[in-house]
Amino acid sequence: MDFSINHIGYLLDLIDANSDEPTPLAKRLIANALYGDTQFLESSANIGFLDALATGGVNMTNGFDASASGNIWSCILTMEGTVLFASATTKRHESSATGKPTFPFAVSPVLAGEGSIGANESPRPELWLPTWHAPASIMELSRLFSEGRTTLGKNIAQNGIDMLQALSLLGVDRGITAFERYGIYERRGQGTYVTAHLGRYRVPEAQSKNWIIGDLGKDYWLQRFRSFTQGKGVANHFLVLRKQLEDKLFVLSGYEPRPPEVQAILALLGEIQSALASSNKARESVDPLPRLSEQWVQRANDKTPAFRIARALAGLRGGDTFPLPLRAQLFPNHPRYLNKWIDDANNLGNDPANRIRIYTGAAGSLPHALRNLLARRLLLAEKLEMKDKPLQSLAGVALEDIAAFLQNDSMDRRIASLLPGLSLCDIPRDVDHTGGDGSVPAAFALLKLCLTPDSILRSLGALGQDEHLPLPVGMLAQLGSGHKSERAVEAAWRRLRASGLNPVFSRNDLPSLDGIRPERAAAALLIPLRYGAYDRLARSVLKKSSEKADSPAA
Repeated sequence: MDFSINHIGYLLDLIDANSDEPTPLAKRLIANALYGDTQFLESSANIGFLDALATGGVNMTNGFDASASGNIWSCILTMEGTVLFASATTKRHESSATGKPTFPFAVSPVLAGEGSIGANESPRPELWLPTWHAPASIMELSRLFSEGRTTLGKNIAQNGIDMLQALSLLGVDRGITAFERYGIYERRGQGTYVTAHLGRYRVPEAQSKNWIIGDLGKDYWLQRFRSFTQGKGVANHFLVLRKQLEDKLFVLSGYEPRPPEVQAILALLGEIQSALASSNKARESVDPLPRLSEQWVQRANDKTPAFRIARALAGLRGGDTFPLPLRAQLFPNHPRYLNKWIDDANNLGNDPANRIRIYTGAAGSLPHALRNLLARRLLLAEKLEMKDKPLQSLAGVALEDIAAFLQNDSMDRRIASLLPGLSLCDIPRDVDHTGGDGSVPAAFALLKLCLTPDSILRSLGALGQDEHLPLPVGMLAQLGSGHKSERAVEAAWRRLRASGLNPVFSRNDLPSLDGIRPERAAAALLIPLRYGAYDRLARSVLKKSSEKADSPAA
């Protein structure tokens, strides 16, 4: 009753009851209501909780108490505008999948985005209200609101995450420039609600798919992950991860993210996949993350050595008969999901999880984790009878990158955070094959050549077509011990000579690692190089084919 009585009273203040002409007060206040022009309010209005800042009361002015300060026109336009919502609701009168009425631009709430939204809130559906710059008639607005469902392909947008994807596809077809997002939350017991502005989301000038949400939405993964975290008895850790992911999706909406932002969400996705794979309940409810497109890698590239190293490691794979992506080692694999992680996983037999343990994990420091991953890959090559070392990658690093890694540990934390997320991506094939301008110790070059895939050595002319370079016995273990690096270098030198790759050094003048910690050198052996870098290593420590010794004896 208060709304209706006040509305009639305000109309009589603005429209002359005898002539239906606008009153002088209406002419003075309209510019303030529409354009925010400064204007002294000779007559104020109070629309209650719909404009809480204008209701007056204690501490609402410089003094102790303030009277209502709302613009009469604002109150009139607010009430008249609600008719568009009511009309559309009555006209459509549809029901969503949950049996609730569907209102224009109203979707299920998401407790993410701007503001401090608690996980235990009791929200109503949130509103995504359109704004536009061009003039529009009441008929156009009525039609816009009567079609107020936002569609995502053939489906209706169900929640705020769907809206992020939908608005990126709207373009400028409707002349909408942005959506203002509002949440409605229960306060002071049941039946009392307050509204909160949750951010402004721009519509792109041209249609462009939100590739981040698009990839995460494959096979309904994002929807299933959110549904799982909303279930009963779910660990709080999953609630935190979901909130962090949704916050990032809202932050990155409406513009192309910068490399640090893409790296941050990749690191979070790696953490999410690790949590899902480590929980029996989660594995039964949610599939592993879908394979992410190459676009993630391209957009995350900040052209730093740390990123190049993480990308090269993430691109590691096995041979032709058994591709072995690094992600299969980083995350536990349920047998029914193995084909999603490893191409041609059927080569392992009917029960791969029982036949061979692929999962290695990445616990401990980065050098420790990389050494374990390397040792496990070499063991898998032996057990699976691979024809070549499973150390090829779709990407590689230059010599200056590997030299920087060997000399200090300043980039370890970044590599460790990026690696799990990048391993979930399809790594684009490296188009840069140059070796770079850096250099590494000759001792490391000998070690690295012993672990270089035979296919690369053959293409360099160091090995014959039918020749094979076996692994040096005990070399990796000697490096891992931390104090037998000389023995490891000698083992590599012996193995190279025995296979016909004649080093330029004699047994009496073998080089040392020049202060590089052996365990760090062992970790660096897993990092793939560019083709040109392998070539430079071979030319720096091996004699040319014409200079090879007649006998490979030591």
